[in-house]
Amino acid sequence: MNEQSAKNKIAWEYRAYEFWSKHYGHPKLKAKQIMENPKKRLKKHQYYFENIAGKKIANLCGSNGRKAVPLALLGAEVTVFDISEENKKYALELAAHAHTSIEYIVTDIYEIDLIKYSSHFDVLYLEGGILHYFNDLDKLMSILFSLLKEDGVMILSDFHPLRRCIVVDPETASQYQFQLSYFDPEIKSGDLAYKHYFDEQEQKDFPDVAVRLYTLSEIINSVIMSGFNIKKFDEHRGGNNENIPWEFTILAYKI
Repeated sequence: MNEQSAKNKIAWEYRAYEFWSKHYGHPKLKAKQIMENPKKRLKKHQYYFENIAGKKIANLCGSNGRKAVPLALLGAEVTVFDISEENKKYALELAAHAHTSIEYIVTDIYEIDLIKYSSHFDVLYLEGGILHYFNDLDKLMSILFSLLKEDGVMILSDFHPLRRCIVVDPETASQYQFQLSYFDPEIKSGDLAYKHYFDEQEQKDFPDVAVRLYTLSEIINSVIMSGFNIKKFDEHRGGNNENIPWEFTILAYKI
């Protein structure tokens, strides 16, 4: 495991189960909500998952299972690859309370067993802001390409790179450009995603994550150069209907 992955593993195993339970509710409660309408829980990506019964889906960096469990309830055979034991604990409890099952493998994505899982999956699903946890995007894309069957599809959704260049003024809700970070290739320390949900005194004990930010062209070109055929590229507004690109989704095939 490289230095960046090791640092991120430490961070994502720090009070993650506690946070998920407080923020989303106990796995039993969350499972009940998901079971009411599993497809709806896939939000803007739900239309990519028509007729998935029996399909083998890899949910990479699948975190706490909030996407894996709905996919399993829709009939897919779901395998989560994620670096955090804390995430696994919540995800497996969530699946059990939803009366379904998922396979959950705790591993660095760089260390997935490609002998066992080569050309294994019909669908790869990556979402929620994960690319910045990898310092070698081309290596990541090569692994993803290896995991997918011929004619398989990858659904890759992440934070739009422009998002980090726009600062929102909390008082006026106006936006202004911050231009120093877009082409910065350095690995930097950052806050764990859920750190600010804890009180200030507790935040002092949180470990940092290590992130490497990419430009949009780096992401798209890496997908193309790895062998994928990009079918569709969408940009999305944020949850508050921001009038700037907040996230993107790439739909790509292994031909």
